[in-house]
Parts: sequence; C-alpha cells; structure tokens
Amino acid sequence: MAELNLQEIHDILVEVAHEAGRMIISANPQDIEQGEKINSVDIVTECDKAVETLVSTRLRSKFPSYAFIGEETYRPGQQLTDTPTFIVDPIDGTTNFVHGFPEACISLGFAAGRVPTVGVVYNPYLDKLYTAIRGKGAYLTHGAACGLEGGKGRVSKLPLVEKAPPLGRLDSCLVAVEWGSSREDQNYEIKTEVFKKLCAGKGSGGAMVHSLRSMGSAALNICAVAAGQLDMYWEGGCWAWDVCAGWCILAEAGGIMASGNPGGWEPEIDSRKYLAVRGAPSGQKELVKEMWEVMGDRKMDYAS
Repeated sequence: MAELNLQEIHDILVEVAHEAGRMIISANPQDIEQGEKINSVDIVTECDKAVETLVSTRLRSKFPSYAFIGEETYRPGQQLTDTPTFIVDPIDGTTNFVHGFPEACISLGFAAGRVPTVGVVYNPYLDKLYTAIRGKGAYLTHGAACGLEGGKGRVSKLPLVEKAPPLGRLDSCLVAVEWGSSREDQNYEIKTEVFKKLCAGKGSGGAMVHSLRSMGSAALNICAVAAGQLDMYWEGGCWAWDVCAGWCILAEAGGIMASGNPGGWEPEIDSRKYLAVRGAPSGQKELVKEMWEVMGDRKMDYAS
C-alpha cells in the first residue's frame, strides 16, 4: 500500500463529490430510469446514471490502473479483488432524492487489499462532507460549498464529542435500521421480527432500545454512527458501494464493523450484512454480542 498516494486520492474524491453534488442539486428527481426493477421502491433515476458516468470518467482518467465498481454499472459476477478499487454509489438514498427529502448523498469509497482505505460521503442538500483516510482520522466539513468561514467550512474531527461516552446495553441506544427494497422474502421477515424485538418492552422479551431511526441511506447511517449521533446501525441487503466509504470513516472515528449475522467479527466489505457500532472507550463488543443475542438463531441470507 506504500506506493498509493492516499492523500491525492482523497483530494480528487472530494473534488468529484462536490461536482457531483452540484449535479444532484440541479437535477429533476422525477426523471426515472425505466428498466428492470424489483418493485416500486427499487428506483434508478437519470441522475444516478449521469453522476456515475461523471465519477467513473474522472477517476478512470486520473487513475487508469485502478479498478472501478459502481452501483449503476455493476454486473452480476463482478468481483472485488485485492486490486486498488474505487467503490461508488452515485446517489445513496435515491428514494429520498426522488421525494425531495434532504438525506441523500454521493458515496465515494476506495479499497486497497479489500480494506476500506479512503472514504468521502457528501450530502449536497445539507452541505455536509464526511471524509477519512486510513490512519489519519475522520472529519466532517459543514458548509464548505456555501461559503461559510471564507469558503472553507467548519471542520470537526469525528466523533463530534471530544470524549465519546462508554456504550451501555441496547436499552440505552439509538439504533439505525432500514427496510430495504425486497419486502416479500425471508430476509424481510427476519428484519421485521428483529425490529419488533429491539423496540419491545423488556416485559415482552424485548430489548427496549431508545428508538429506531432510518435515514434512508446506508452511507449516511454509518456516518451518523461515526459522528456519535447514533450508537449502532444494523443492516442486511446493501452492497459494497453503500458501505465502503462510510466504513473507512467509521473505523477512523474509532467505530467497529461486525457482521449483521451472529458470530462474524471480521465481515468482508461485500458481505451484504453489517453491524456498525460507534467509537467508545468500552462496551463495543458487548453491544455487538447483545445484538446477536436479540437475533437468536435468525440469519439473514443475501447473495454476494
């Protein structure tokens, strides 16, 4: 990895993120791409396609020897290898984008040796830019595009609190989840059963979490965990391009990523089952184990 100029990669990704953000802001979200879709919530827009074209063109021109995996150009069977690879979601939170709900972002990840190594996540609606380089910390820049503080924005190191508090049990946690677009299979049944058990009172055998949150974007959920605004994010069904950038940001903020299924402490980047836990001086592994206990013998099954 020594030959990789990670700072240069980071800086190019930030430039591309801002350019793509301007495209997203100016686009008509109702321009839906007609094609094969699972159902009415499995949405692809013309903007998704246009942004990925922009990103792939810029990155392949600058870094022709690196591989590229993007949501809109992915083909079944395409494998993530040890080769340095850009892993990109042009609009993560497309349903939010279509409805004008301002929680959508571009997620630009870079993996080396199948490890999330650079992450850039940009929400152009709120002008929030999350960034990280492996070994150099994670940051949130707010207002960079709208001219705050002379155009530089406000930069905060993640997590947002200087000393993250210890993690308690699930009954003290704010937990992120997502419903996903596949809602008629066994995975959906597992999700809804676990959601119910997380929220239910202890007298009913539940974990009694403070509440559940769904931002509608895996990348933004992970970034909120990295920031310390959420304690945990449990997910099954998303893809490497949804999590790569956020995973790097989470790790650099002191968080951990375990498997969304019980027993896996070192999930693959393309495993499609994830459990993100915020940085804390103690309690991370204990919280993961408690979440796995809530799942019991349930295991999500998503093909890679």
